[in-house]
Amino acid sequence: MALTSLPLPHANLLFDPTFLPTPVADTLLEQLMTEVAWEQRNIRIFGQEMPQPRLTAWYGDPAARYTYSGLTWDPLPWTPALLALRHRVEAATQTPFNSVLLNHYRDGRDSMGWHADDEPELGPAPAIASLSLGATRRFRLRPHPTHFRTQPAPAPLGLDLPHGSLLLMRAPTQQHWQHALPKTARPIGPRLNLTFRWVGPQT
Repeated sequence: MALTSLPLPHANLLFDPTFLPTPVADTLLEQLMTEVAWEQRNIRIFGQEMPQPRLTAWYGDPAARYTYSGLTWDPLPWTPALLALRHRVEAATQTPFNSVLLNHYRDGRDSMGWHADDEPELGPAPAIASLSLGATRRFRLRPHPTHFRTQPAPAPLGLDLPHGSLLLMRAPTQQHWQHALPKTARPIGPRLNLTFRWVGPQT
């Protein structure tokens, strides 16, 4: 399949549930689980410091320094597997990327809270390409609470992201929508999520 548009108001979403053939996705999952320099950093929430509910890593070009949730990341150099995957995603999306944030959700207790990828170094119209490997998890989007004060808000969206799938979020998605990966009580295996980005100089 190719990337096809998803009907979401005030957004630009493209989705391919079978972007990577299963054998390729299987090999990448096994390779990245062991080769990536995973770490669990602390974040501050409501004045309390606690470990992030997932493992993370940041790879990219030397100048692709990134700050989010109070954490600053200096990029690790591209591995051969990540560099090849970057080129494959760029070709499919016709979009350049210079970095990738990797999240390792070890089981259903690991999660990502509500947020938008709208940090200044991503620019005014960011494009985020999200590749999923491993267990299928439900990705959720909700209207950004600050952008629908004078008009009715669209309905939220839930989207299953299967092994080998690719979701491209283009502008104005981050301006009008927040997204999250909630916890689940279902027994579920590990999942890796790679979000390719273009990070510019911080001002």
